[in-house]
Amino acid sequence: MYPVVRVIKELTVNKRRPKLHPLDTHVSHHRCWPQDIDTYFEMNNGRILTIMDLGRTGLAQRVGLIALLKQKRWGLTMAGVSVRYRKRIRPFAKFRIVSKTAGWDHRFVYIDQSIWIGDTCATQAMYRSAITSKDGIVPPDEAFAALGHAGSSPELPEWIKNWIDADATRPWPPTDPGT
Repeated sequence: MYPVVRVIKELTVNKRRPKLHPLDTHVSHHRCWPQDIDTYFEMNNGRILTIMDLGRTGLAQRVGLIALLKQKRWGLTMAGVSVRYRKRIRPFAKFRIVSKTAGWDHRFVYIDQSIWIGDTCATQAMYRSAITSKDGIVPPDEAFAALGHAGSSPELPEWIKNWIDADATRPWPPTDPGT
């Protein structure tokens, strides 16, 4: 089940927090609840991705993206993700999500997120997202200019560039092994 109550909490809390520049870092604080765990008594890997939505929601709200999407009647979609799971998140553990736009290219925005338990990184993910309109993908430069960032994208880290290049070689659609 989607954590609707947590989303409402994030929207309420972040409405009162200071606005951020589109390239600033957003930090949110959370706890692993019993409904988040799997049969291995740790936060389920799928739930981790869902909980990262909360970090992106807070980031989007604080940089003004949610308001911009409503104003322009644009949408936001995820177009890919690369994740590393390195430390178990146990029930009732407190953790923080660090969310930041790493940069963008002509179509996609790349968002770097990590989950930290104290000083230890438990999970790190890089999301590729697209802002959409009725006419298709909105160029990220246009969206970031509307958010107050008239400059170009920061230089993407080498590992993100490598992921983009590697993902471009992946066949689509995949072969259906059941046929």
